[in-house]
Amino acid sequence: MSESVTEAPAEAVTEAEPEYDPAAPAPLRLPRTPTGNAEVDAQLERLADADHLATDGHMEVYEDVHRGLRDALTALDARPGPPAPARHPTAAPQ
Repeated sequence: MSESVTEAPAEAVTEAEPEYDPAAPAPLRLPRTPTGNAEVDAQLERLADADHLATDGHMEVYEDVHRGLRDALTALDARPGPPAPARHPTAAPQ
């Protein structure tokens, strides 16, 4: 009596390896050192949002951060500072 053995098909099913996609999200894992300025630190933390986006979504985050940093710098210019020392109009420049 012969026994029939079932063999696996010649084309074995293999798991498809994930293809490398350069546009896929890839965390940069860059350290973000706090500056001590709450507005600037919030913008630096916003950069972490780009880690979870495909590269075509980075531009929106970068533009948002740039806008926020520009606004923070503009606010510094708007704050009144100490008055500049006045020179006598006839005093020679030093």
